[in-house]
Amino acid sequence: MTAQTGERIDKYLWNVRIYKSRSASTDACHRGRVIIAGVPVKAAHPVSPGTTVIVKKPPVTYTFLVTGLPRNRVGANLVSEYLKDLTPEEEKNKTVPGSSMINGYRPRGSGRPTKKERREIENFLG
Repeated sequence: MTAQTGERIDKYLWNVRIYKSRSASTDACHRGRVIIAGVPVKAAHPVSPGTTVIVKKPPVTYTFLVTGLPRNRVGANLVSEYLKDLTPEEEKNKTVPGSSMINGYRPRGSGRPTKKERREIENFLG
């Protein structure tokens, strides 16, 4: 397809490095994880500049604005020319390790906590 009529959504998501492979982006479309205008789309759905695309990659839901259509897969430093990330910060923070759970330090080789240690940890955390 040419730039005037749009590009397949699965190819676009692969070209701008949202997914590592085109088959992964196609699979996400089939599973209903790619949404345009509030409707899950098929892999062949055309996308054009100005379109808002929602991509669900559990646990995070990303929102992107299409600003251009690349002819081929682009390098990571050129991705910003073809899309604008509209994802809220609270969504992005879901991927930060330890943001949702409190991980305590446990010396290497000490194994799993015993039942007594587990109860002490639970009482300490509330």
